[in-house]
Amino acid sequence: MDKSFILLIEKSVKQNWDQPAFTDYQGSTLKYSDVAKKVEKIHIIFEKTGIQKGDKIAIIGKNSSTWAVAFIASVSFGAVLVPILHDFKPDNVHHIINHSDARVLFAGDSIWENLNEAQMRGVRCIISLADFAILHENTSFSVKEIRGRVREFFDEKYPQGFFSSQVFYHQDQPEELAVINYTSGTSGFSKGVMLPYRSLWSNMVFAKEVMSLKAGDNMVSILPLAHAYGAAFEFLFPFTAGCHIHFLTRTPSPKIILEAFAELRPRVVLSVPLIIEKIYRKNILDSLKRPSLRILLKLPIIDRRILSKIGQKLAKVFGDNFIEVIVGGAALNPEVESFLKNTGFRYTVGYGMTECGPIIAYDSWKTNRLFSSGKSVINMQIKIDSPDSQKIIGEILVKGENVMLGYYKNEEASKQAIDDDGWLHTGDLGIIDSDGYLYIKGRSKNMILGSSGQNIYPEEIEARINNMPFVQESLVVEHNQKLVALIFPDFDLADKSGYSNEDLEKVIESNRVEINKQLPQYCQITKVKLYPEEFEKTPKKSIKRFLYQLSQN
Repeated sequence: MDKSFILLIEKSVKQNWDQPAFTDYQGSTLKYSDVAKKVEKIHIIFEKTGIQKGDKIAIIGKNSSTWAVAFIASVSFGAVLVPILHDFKPDNVHHIINHSDARVLFAGDSIWENLNEAQMRGVRCIISLADFAILHENTSFSVKEIRGRVREFFDEKYPQGFFSSQVFYHQDQPEELAVINYTSGTSGFSKGVMLPYRSLWSNMVFAKEVMSLKAGDNMVSILPLAHAYGAAFEFLFPFTAGCHIHFLTRTPSPKIILEAFAELRPRVVLSVPLIIEKIYRKNILDSLKRPSLRILLKLPIIDRRILSKIGQKLAKVFGDNFIEVIVGGAALNPEVESFLKNTGFRYTVGYGMTECGPIIAYDSWKTNRLFSSGKSVINMQIKIDSPDSQKIIGEILVKGENVMLGYYKNEEASKQAIDDDGWLHTGDLGIIDSDGYLYIKGRSKNMILGSSGQNIYPEEIEARINNMPFVQESLVVEHNQKLVALIFPDFDLADKSGYSNEDLEKVIESNRVEINKQLPQYCQITKVKLYPEEFEKTPKKSIKRFLYQLSQN
């Protein structure tokens, strides 16, 4: 029981019984005792409908207190949770539910409207995330009747009332399957990552060591709970620490996020680079373009004072109560990261992947090094598959408690991912310095081989392009042995500047010429192609590169 994830949940419920647990932003609040009562009622429904320990239970919906309750109810019962990203297309949802053998589905009502129960024949019942009403049943008995009598069953089971001393959950084992997390990835169709309880427990041990949260601290949940990063560090660990977790319950635009931060002043902020970079561009970059400020920034003493004030302004944007902002999920733009470092902003960049539930590397903002993703975390090892791990880029291999069991129903992919010695082959490329700091250089599957055998890392070129005027985001692909930049422009800025489409095309083309002056010959961009909308992304906000490969003709 020393390595029990469920025991951490159980203890927190008992210790924080009368404290606030979940709040839907600008909505109602559940105390830890309320969560426990709802969990117990869901357990009664599971028991009465014949759900067994080990059965698969899927959840799809936007972040909310009911999503979190459904998660806790499922794993504390001993079921295997299958979280599904709420913006997956219906066909993908049907496939995942069928592939995972899910017997119960918790669904947001707006999502349920677009699903077809006839294509999910293995599901015994579908439960609303709005109020836990039964939306659909496929049984020889009435699940709706059981749901309608759940309060009666609850009162029969606890005639004297329900108290913290009566909370006892499933006793998990380290190698027992806890979660099957389907991630679309950046190179093809989803695979079901099988995370055992030891992975969830180990991620909690890491978080307790570095996040310094205590009971009553505010946390804001903005990342998708269906993804390992948001689930582990905005929900599960804060819950085990007795925190008060606020769910935005809506699409987390920068405006809504910043309003919530200002009001709730969270103790730790988690983010993906996309959000940080948008805030940097909207809140900081424009002011830096003022001629007077440019002159002052060239004066060493004044430069430090101005940068310090900018850092303070940025801190206020995030509520100014945070220990640090932890950035993960993808690479942070080097120019943005350098600027944040110079202002003294309390940020750090970590490294993880769904297959590790997710954490692999991290270091505190106080000691982390520029462009590094930190060092290997507790219970994990990292090595580079190269002759010289400090100088020669190689694939990043990881091993330890966090690593998955494999991919569900995909033995071949599991063997390709985890070798006979237990090392997980991440598909990421990097080096490690003499002090153990990891520097990620790209994805091996994204690497482009130049015509003369040079290794071209498109992420490095994209980072430069993304800093050019009127560029929102970019993607560098190979076409007929030449590099083409696909660009989603900043149309709002172009409109404000009075630019026509033709003007915008000219500016983007001048950007291409300017970028090429900074790049070696084998990395030259030969052509740009404008896209009318944002590129489609994975849960980690990485662009789905495989959707944008140009035909070779």
